[in-house]
Amino acid sequence: MRTLSRKRQAGIDRVAGLRYLSRVKPSRLLLVIADDIGIGPNTTAGILQLGAQGIVTGSVLLVNSPYAAEAIRKWRQQGCVPEIGWHPELTLDAPIASPTQIPSLVRPDGTFWPLKQFLQCWLIGRFNPIEIEYELRQQLQRFIDLVGYPPAFLNWHQHIGLFSPIGEILLKILSELPTKPYIRRVQEPWDVVRRLPGSRLKRACLGWLGRRLSRIQEAHGFPGNDWLAGISAPSDVENPEFFANWLRRMPGDVVELMCHPGRLDPTVVGRDCTETDGMLQQRVNELRWLRDPAFIEAAADAGFRLAAPSELIHVKSTLRQAA
Repeated sequence: MRTLSRKRQAGIDRVAGLRYLSRVKPSRLLLVIADDIGIGPNTTAGILQLGAQGIVTGSVLLVNSPYAAEAIRKWRQQGCVPEIGWHPELTLDAPIASPTQIPSLVRPDGTFWPLKQFLQCWLIGRFNPIEIEYELRQQLQRFIDLVGYPPAFLNWHQHIGLFSPIGEILLKILSELPTKPYIRRVQEPWDVVRRLPGSRLKRACLGWLGRRLSRIQEAHGFPGNDWLAGISAPSDVENPEFFANWLRRMPGDVVELMCHPGRLDPTVVGRDCTETDGMLQQRVNELRWLRDPAFIEAAADAGFRLAAPSELIHVKSTLRQAA
């Protein structure tokens, strides 16, 4: 008997998973959002692969990455799937603005402070809010220049928008757009924090901060998810059941699954990770588990239908018009 090629077998598995999903008629929405498209070529390739297979429904672009323009070129070649949003950030690579225009945000070499040093600077009140606003406006314009239109959805790299007043500054900018974008709400039920093992302290701290900003986002009319799944550490993602375990436990009608899939990408070493912190392999593991047909089956069993962020924007717009 002739053995099927790996690529053909993957296609058969994918079709079987989608047929399974169609049979169970799920009623809840699952947004599978891949962070960091454009951070490096192999990361982009992995995300685009999942987008073409209909597994990742949206991805957010790091516009100040040296690989951002190439990522958008390849995204267009693929037919502009998955949907592309914006990943604002202040902790990676060089800013869009000239470093002389935002001196409080950059190191002596003109690049952003890495996350640990960034938080230390935030704690002592180093950052100038005017400079934060200026850089974010520059990043937003860069997104529009690359993609051709304003972002319909976004979320923060490394969740730094949770640290006031950074998130509030961005909301002010976004309020000027013709359509308010979908914004990730960093919150999960406390019961899930207790019952689901893995990175509980990190999840609890981010969830506590995220609830405050989520209330502000909702009060200003920005669409968002009910709950967020997927906050983790590299060791958590070694488990093939990582994503399935999240889906089995998450309540809510609109759940966003945050993920960071990618092929092995040495270009991110020294920029977003080290060779030994496990984050390179985490991306590879996430790509592998998301491609497994068991992921689609777990989503269906939990009552989810995979949805793109634009669906949330459409629903919000329709409700506003009806009111």
